[in-house]
Amino acid sequence: FPSHDTFEAAVKVDTTKLEQLVYEAIGSFGSNGCISDQVLEMFPTMPYSSATARYKALFDKGLIEIIGTRQGKSGRNQRVMKVKNVG
Repeated sequence: FPSHDTFEAAVKVDTTKLEQLVYEAIGSFGSNGCISDQVLEMFPTMPYSSATARYKALFDKGLIEIIGTRQGKSGRNQRVMKVKNVG
């Protein structure tokens, strides 16, 4: 079962189901954040563009932040995203 904090965040995040899934996936990495490759690994059936389009929406809503870059599987740097602390 999700923690009470997760439920609180879910209630505050009034978004599409897909945004919710991506938001929770990013949140599951905690304060270290994650790169796109890590999010995509959690949703092997989700089209690449379906996941990546959610990052901008979540960022624009102030729900996630970019905390740096990390090397992805391709060898290129990807932005490290983490859920902003609510409250």
